[in-house]
Amino acid sequence: MKILAIVSIIFFLARPALADVNLDSDHDGLTDEMEIKFKTDINKPDTDGDGYADGLEIAHSYDPASKIKRAKLLKKIQIDLKQQKLSYFLSRVKLGEFPISSGKNGATPKGIFNILNKQPKAWSPYGLWMPYWLGLGRGKFGIHELPLWPNGRREGQNHLGHPVSHGCIRLGIGPAKLIYDWAEKGLPVEIK
Repeated sequence: MKILAIVSIIFFLARPALADVNLDSDHDGLTDEMEIKFKTDINKPDTDGDGYADGLEIAHSYDPASKIKRAKLLKKIQIDLKQQKLSYFLSRVKLGEFPISSGKNGATPKGIFNILNKQPKAWSPYGLWMPYWLGLGRGKFGIHELPLWPNGRREGQNHLGHPVSHGCIRLGIGPAKLIYDWAEKGLPVEIK
């Protein structure tokens, strides 16, 4: 019984450090998990030696592993209508995903679009506000936070994960602002 207890303690202490998804071994602002995905040095805060920490470079879309000065990584948003999810990428690395609510009865067009415009609070022809608007497809539809009626009532808080809109892609409170702040005009959005 004592041997089993000792083996259990050794196993617990020897488990992989990557079990903690927030671990940042070199304190560069990039988790070890992300260092592996971006192919940077987990023990070196400035992989390419350019004077900028890996996490800072990723935050500004620069490649922290490139010897080419100021090499940019491409941003992309991908929307999966079947799964009702929005994922956002830097190069080929998925940074995160959020549940969405797209158009009912196939009202959200499929294809590759670019963000045409951004408005912190756009007005809808349906008589409500669409916070954190990212216009797509000639501005006829877009990505935005859950709609807000003029009286302050929030539309669709329990609809995320289900298609219910007139064609727009709705995001929850918090994720919509994050995507709005992260995305710039011209960014590609793939809807499949």
